[in-house]
Amino acid sequence: MNAAQFGVFLSPRRDGAAALLDHAQTAEHAGFDYVSIQDHPYVPDFLDPFAIIGVLAGRTENLRFVTNVANLALRPPAMLAKTAASLDVLSGGRFELGLGGGRSWPQILGMGGPHWAPGQVFTATDEAITILHALWQPGPPIDVQGEIFHLPGIAPGPAPAHRVGIWLGVGGPRMLRLAGRRADGWIAPLGTPYETKPAAQDLIDAAARQAGREPTDIRRVIQLVGRITDHAHTTERPRTGSGGQPIRTTPEVWARIIAEFLTTERFDTVNFVP
Repeated sequence: MNAAQFGVFLSPRRDGAAALLDHAQTAEHAGFDYVSIQDHPYVPDFLDPFAIIGVLAGRTENLRFVTNVANLALRPPAMLAKTAASLDVLSGGRFELGLGGGRSWPQILGMGGPHWAPGQVFTATDEAITILHALWQPGPPIDVQGEIFHLPGIAPGPAPAHRVGIWLGVGGPRMLRLAGRRADGWIAPLGTPYETKPAAQDLIDAAARQAGREPTDIRRVIQLVGRITDHAHTTERPRTGSGGQPIRTTPEVWARIIAEFLTTERFDTVNFVP
């Protein structure tokens, strides 16, 4: 099993911009491994997560950053490759790319993006992973003629400072198998019910083995919404219902809940969503 890691989810809302640096530095001083920031460009009040990460990375030393998750429908993979590599170089190798195919299609369409069917989301994500890896490696120009993305001769570069992980935020069976075959991590979406997560883990494991990988090659991120309280309103880990339901309990119960997710549920990374 991978060593446990802990992250915290920071909101990109404009009215909270002044507190972002304080929150990130507090997370670093408290020993968190990373900060994650969502990417919904069509939300008017949301700041751009890549810009936020660039600022926060420049004011921290060890904290890692991950998009949770980058909206592929509005961020073509060639541009994602350059942005991710640039942030990784400038931060000294502290960036991982959380990636999702996109949702809220009317809003995406309103920003000039596509409206992909589920099969196209799968194809786009698969092609994007290929393009990202190709552009992060030095070499001659590449030519991509995919079903979704067409790159008729593009020179790779810049190379990132470390092997940037691609963590997929996906929930459907086909996408989970893709995560097992090709991703470096799986971010369990908040909206997926708790009772579906064990089967999702099994799909990822099986796909990883079929691809000649070890299941531990894929980090598993559980996102837990809630707060620390003096009274245990929540007494045990949620087993059914939306993954976004809040947990409000004492530090002792939080520790027990987290330990169960790390052992019984086979997650190795906990993303705390205040």
